[in-house]
Amino acid sequence: MKFFFCVMGMVMIVEGLPYFISPNKMRQMVTMILQMPEGILRRFGFFMMLAGLVVVYLAMEAG
Repeated sequence: MKFFFCVMGMVMIVEGLPYFISPNKMRQMVTMILQMPEGILRRFGFFMMLAGLVVVYLAMEAG
C-alpha cells in the first residue's frame, strides 16, 4: 500500500507541474481539449493507458 501511495503522489506531482509552470498555456490547452470530439479524446486516453502499461512492464522487467 505504501508503494501505491508513492506512485499516486508522483502522478499528482507530474499532473500538477504544467499548471504550476505555465498556467496560461494550460488554460489554452484545456480550451482546446474541450473543443475536441469525444472519439479523439477516448482514443488518446486509450493510447496513454497503453503507453503507461508498457512503461510499468518495462520498469518491472528491469528491476
